[in-house]
Amino acid sequence: MLLYSDHPELREPRWREKRRREAIAAATCLTEALVDHLNVGVAQAYMNQRKLDHEVKTLQVQAAQFAKQTGQWIGMVENFNQALKEIGDVENWARSIELDMRTIATALEYVYKGQLQSAPS
Repeated sequence: MLLYSDHPELREPRWREKRRREAIAAATCLTEALVDHLNVGVAQAYMNQRKLDHEVKTLQVQAAQFAKQTGQWIGMVENFNQALKEIGDVENWARSIELDMRTIATALEYVYKGQLQSAPS
């Protein structure tokens, strides 16, 4: 096994400086590679976030439109129910009028028959 202290050349300042520069260069390359790798992930996360933001806005617009349309449908159903109630009221009124007319017709018929019977022949 080769040790640092076994080589007198490696103890010289110029060799140490060269090794230091090589170590700094290697560390710089490693740091740049790590940062590049992280930047790819960050860029992808940013793009995903933008897509999600767009989808959220689209869903908000669609939800608002659906709420408006639902309100319109509810109004239409309420109007329809009111119209059905009015039809029912008219139907009841018509039945009442019909009953009154039958009562009047029966009374007139009774009076007419009574007049016929009491009239001198």
